[in-house]
Amino acid sequence: MLAKRGRRGGASAVAVIGLGRFGSAVAESLVRQGIDVLAIDEDAERVQRFADEFTHTVQADATDGEAMRQLGLGQLDSAVVAIGSDIEASVLSVITLVEAGVKTIYAKAITRKHGKILQSIGATKVIYPEYVMGTRVAHMVSGGLSDYLEFEDGFAIARTYAPTETWDKDLATSAVRTHHRISVVGVKRPGQPFEYAVPETVIGQGDELVISGTTEDVERFSGLKGTRHHEV
Repeated sequence: MLAKRGRRGGASAVAVIGLGRFGSAVAESLVRQGIDVLAIDEDAERVQRFADEFTHTVQADATDGEAMRQLGLGQLDSAVVAIGSDIEASVLSVITLVEAGVKTIYAKAITRKHGKILQSIGATKVIYPEYVMGTRVAHMVSGGLSDYLEFEDGFAIARTYAPTETWDKDLATSAVRTHHRISVVGVKRPGQPFEYAVPETVIGQGDELVISGTTEDVERFSGLKGTRHHEV
């Protein structure tokens, strides 16, 4: 039997429905975090492929309420519906989980319309992996950012190279938070691991910064003149 709750109230068991690229990646990450995974897929070949990877791997129809009850999904607080291309199966799977009493349901959507439907029937959080990854890659390709994560409320966290105006100054002196409305969370010097940033942290040429702020401010700051990528 899968446990419901883990330490500090976190989930220690999660159902993942759909073992395509997205679903299997989610399940693998959960397992690495020490979380039990009940992986469900209709495809026998996929189930066999991941049989030894996850805590429990079951071939079943996630739209079948009786089958899901027999698997004990109602005892779990969290589930991920990783079905994307089959919108009907995605919607019916969320309905089945809601009816089973699963409290937190993360569901993958391929379009905004699909996402609105999932939200309207009870999905706690709708995820758009293609959009998120597309936005992330676009910011990397543009040259100013080496990594980027945007949140729904217009807030972003990014990794970028320090602009010229910050070189050989501590953060208190360069005052990027005052001048550019962004916060420097961490600093990585060439060949060194990341370290937390404090007002006394001195920034040098070639340093990478982890910054946070509104999407507009983060993008603007990353466009300032300075070293980018591996140019020194």
